[in-house]
Amino acid sequence: MESTSMYTIEEIQNFKGKYPKQLWYLFTVEMWERFCFYGMRGVLTFFMVDQLLLKDDAANLQYGAIQAFVYAFTFIGGIFADKVLGFKKSLFFGGIVMILGNLLIAFSPQDMFYYGIAFSIIGTGFFKPNISSMVGELYDEKDPRRDAGFGMFYAGINIGGFLGGILCIYLGKFYSWQLCFLAAAIVMIFGLLTFLFTKKHLGPIGDSPLLEMPESKRRVREIAVYVGSLISIPFIYTMVINTDYTDYFMYTIGIIALLYFIYELVKLGNVSLQKKLIAAFAFIFFYLLFNAIYEQSGGSLSLFAKDNLTNNLLGFTIDPNAVNNSSNTLFVIILSPLIGLLWLWLAKMKLEPNTLIKFGIGFLFLSASFYIFYYTKFFANAEGITSLNVFTFAYFITTIGELCLGPIGMSIITKLSPKRLFGMMMGLWFLASAFGQLAAGKLGAAISQSNEGTTLVTKLQSYTDGYYQLAIYALVAGIVLIVISPLVKKLMQDVK
Repeated sequence: MESTSMYTIEEIQNFKGKYPKQLWYLFTVEMWERFCFYGMRGVLTFFMVDQLLLKDDAANLQYGAIQAFVYAFTFIGGIFADKVLGFKKSLFFGGIVMILGNLLIAFSPQDMFYYGIAFSIIGTGFFKPNISSMVGELYDEKDPRRDAGFGMFYAGINIGGFLGGILCIYLGKFYSWQLCFLAAAIVMIFGLLTFLFTKKHLGPIGDSPLLEMPESKRRVREIAVYVGSLISIPFIYTMVINTDYTDYFMYTIGIIALLYFIYELVKLGNVSLQKKLIAAFAFIFFYLLFNAIYEQSGGSLSLFAKDNLTNNLLGFTIDPNAVNNSSNTLFVIILSPLIGLLWLWLAKMKLEPNTLIKFGIGFLFLSASFYIFYYTKFFANAEGITSLNVFTFAYFITTIGELCLGPIGMSIITKLSPKRLFGMMMGLWFLASAFGQLAAGKLGAAISQSNEGTTLVTKLQSYTDGYYQLAIYALVAGIVLIVISPLVKKLMQDVK
């Protein structure tokens, strides 16, 4: 798995044109992995309510716990990749473990569900943060083309997410759950094979950080990481089933991560670098808040789509859960180049808002979208079934908010962090997602618990009222962010 370097790092970074060719290989690998991930994510709450017979609030909490673990382990996986494995080996190991997890569930969906999920959590933790870090390394630190590269990479994520989001829920709902989870395993195999055939083009990017060490010593450390990860699977299984344990685990890892961040911050010993790292942390904190609201799609919105929506979208008959799982990713594919062009045009006119203001605008669009989710109640019939068109329009607005924040967020973290802390800072970015997911599950559970009745009308009432609350939270966060932007801009210094 060591580098058979066809290229030096200088040759890779000194590319002609808009994108390095290595970006397309990483784009394809990530596209297949996201197919698997979003396909799985889109069926979790539906499967738990429909097949495991959980109540809505319990399914929301379990969903939040599973997603929190997935993202928390990206933080741990990022550190192990930085310190021991290197990105390439980490990614390969993660892919294998994800495939095993999906095959386990495909073998017996009802009995093996939580075991397979435990494998998937570990696998994603080793796979997910490292591919983003490798994209960052394709560019020289001062290369202005980096944002465009991350934007294109983000589109790859969403093509995979779109296809997975539709296919897996269709297979599960209308054919068989075994086929649903088997499809996720097969596309992950495609992703891993793509990586194996193209990794030689990455040169030294992603090689082990311990290449100076004697091979026998390095091998011992690598094996320790693999074995330690696999031993932790029964613990993860236990914690996912009991969501109280998830809370204890998350708060513990949160405190440890914060202390580790402070330790690395102090160790830098350079005030200018320290200020930049504090600015990066501010972005990460607001990303956590964004996810707590935004990430209802796999939880409460999935259950809302299951029961409270018509199957008529612009005159076409389409499953509302397929729309819930895939409309966001489809809108990202359509809108990301347009919003990219808008920023370029504004930059030419000297009117482009800075990254912080973009984050604030993202929250304002998020607020507007949840107000529209709330507004679906006024389109409902007497049975409590409402318009899929209005619901889908809300996702269109959500996506504009996400695009003000998601792709540039990853890019700004790599710009503000010293190179040796890339893995840790990308890990913290994903850990913010983990806490966002946990909070999203709790918010979703609170929304469904407020349903006092047993009819679809009472469900419509409690869910839409919950979305109204989330719209207010997002609005407040957006305003706060815009107000404090001059302060954070000072910390960022010369970074745009």
